[in-house]
Amino acid sequence: MLATHRKSGNDLLNALPDEAWQRLVPHLDPTVLTAGQVLVGAGAAVRDVYFPTTAVVSLLYVMASGHTSEVAAVGREGIAGVMECLGGERSIYQVNVQNAGHAYRMSAKAFKADFDRGGALTQVVLHHAQLLVGQLAQTAACVRHSTLEQRLCRWLLSNFDRVAGRELITTHEQIAQALGVKREGVTEAAGRLRRDGAIDYRRGCVTALDRTVLERRACECYARTQVVEWPRGRGHSVHDAPPRSTEGASGRPRPMPACSRGDTEAVAAARHER
Repeated sequence: MLATHRKSGNDLLNALPDEAWQRLVPHLDPTVLTAGQVLVGAGAAVRDVYFPTTAVVSLLYVMASGHTSEVAAVGREGIAGVMECLGGERSIYQVNVQNAGHAYRMSAKAFKADFDRGGALTQVVLHHAQLLVGQLAQTAACVRHSTLEQRLCRWLLSNFDRVAGRELITTHEQIAQALGVKREGVTEAAGRLRRDGAIDYRRGCVTALDRTVLERRACECYARTQVVEWPRGRGHSVHDAPPRSTEGASGRPRPMPACSRGDTEAVAAARHER
């Protein structure tokens, strides 16, 4: 039976039946992630996995020159750090916080122990891993065939969807790092979007003003974003979430929203029940 009454703020956790959720509860540690924070370095040992609720995490491939490019991103729809836990002890990617916010941290050791049981967690995590592989392929095609402005629009739309709002707590430098381009290129493209009324920005914050402009100028990759169809019939798309007011936000993470507070309380209640 699915715990449909539970609203964790993370769709993968919400997709778990009660028995699997109860096993994870003692290991879930609510945490605040700051923009630019490095969760795992490339080649470093994976010590923790993260279930974002309002944060967005970027998987970056780091070249020998130090240049980076985002190969995938994870928000409230999934888990960060899972690819490395499935196949090795060290991370292939550098895992950065792209948008500040909240998440649940779980030790990689505890996660792997439950994953190896072969139950519900295994099922949804393997499905999420398949979607991440799809992101890798889509990113490769996008880099080859799309302009910087198209890629920027796609990137902004996808991340606005992941935070279910109109504001991203990030910088031009971090966006450039994700897209694998120079900051000046991002600033120039963002300036055009700003003049056309699509976005506004200040240091550490980008705000969506007119999504229709962004959607019209994004590459086809955005429209082709896969729907996350969770096992047992729970479906979700990062495009489905309604926008949420972000008035008063600053370069720091906004106060914990209702979904994250609710999940903290849900975790506390579940621990009490145990």
